Amino acid sequence: MRGNRHVEFPDDFWIPIPLDTNNITSLSPYLVPQDHLGNPWIFYSMSAFMFFLFVAGTIINTLTVACTVQYKKLRSHLNYILVNLAVANLLVSTVGSFTCFYCFAFRYMILGPLGCKIEGFTAAVGGMVSLWSLAVIAFERWLVVCKPLGNFSFRPNHAIACCALTWVFALCAAVPPLVGWSRYIPEGMQCSCAPDWYTTDNKFNNESYVMYLFGFCFAVPFSTIIFCYSQLLFMLKAAAKAQAESASTQKAEKEVTKMVVVMVLGFLVCWMPYASFALWVVNNRGQPFDLRLATIPSCFSKASTVYNPVIYILLNKQFRSCLRKMLGMSSEDEDDSTTSHSVTEVSKVRPA
Repeated sequence: MRGNRHVEFPDDFWIPIPLDTNNITSLSPYLVPQDHLGNPWIFYSMSAFMFFLFVAGTIINTLTVACTVQYKKLRSHLNYILVNLAVANLLVSTVGSFTCFYCFAFRYMILGPLGCKIEGFTAAVGGMVSLWSLAVIAFERWLVVCKPLGNFSFRPNHAIACCALTWVFALCAAVPPLVGWSRYIPEGMQCSCAPDWYTTDNKFNNESYVMYLFGFCFAVPFSTIIFCYSQLLFMLKAAAKAQAESASTQKAEKEVTKMVVVMVLGFLVCWMPYASFALWVVNNRGQPFDLRLATIPSCFSKASTVYNPVIYILLNKQFRSCLRKMLGMSSEDEDDSTTSHSVTEVSKVRPA
């Protein structure tokens, strides 16, 4: 898809215009199916995929919240953060994924400019809360396991404060496009909405907003995750080396290493496509690109509503045990120990 001639666009959308098209309104993503961007089967396939994310994400995250409400033993500081993650995922799946499913079925942003702003803002808030929650989880693990502050105890009120902070950070990222710093417009195949990565219109200062998002909403949390988990791994390896004869310590070290790798990969799968695409567009203005490929980052970010709970919640033995009991799938008391508990036990071992 190419857009290599100057065209004056409305303030509420931007699309690559074919060279022989003079009437922009005739291609408005709010008025007509965007069949000029791809075959209908692409739209219908995306609609089916978004429907899957809507159903799976809503079910998994609703069960997470319900399970925490039902079982008091799950109301620990770490699980408060996991529930915060689940609530953010619910926001994305019920509004973002459902809206995309509906619009892809019609092959255009049938909900209009207002619906676009609502979907873009909601998905941005939920996505940013999810992103910062992952950073908070890493920070909490670092404080609890590595004990950089000595005997400082990370309590539920600290977890609640951190959860509130994730929503403040999310609003700092999602509100600006509503008040003139960038804007929410249809992206990719024009059936979902996001901040404007595409244009350099000085009216909206899009480039500065993209760099702000990359620095504050990607680089900072990603650096936090890498630092905290790397410190955790170094400490565990030192403890495992000091207790080479201990099978339980060695097992815990291997389990946590695998868990950390999966968590970091999950973060990268979710947010690296968006960050890379936005930076590429900003640094390659005027270069042609296929809008079908530009849809991929949105797919990965919305898919996180399904795989994040699997990584952070369903791999938690205590959560998994309570969930099975709530669903009537287990009649026996299962081992309530979690990997995080194992990590805490290992942290008590001080290498010589």
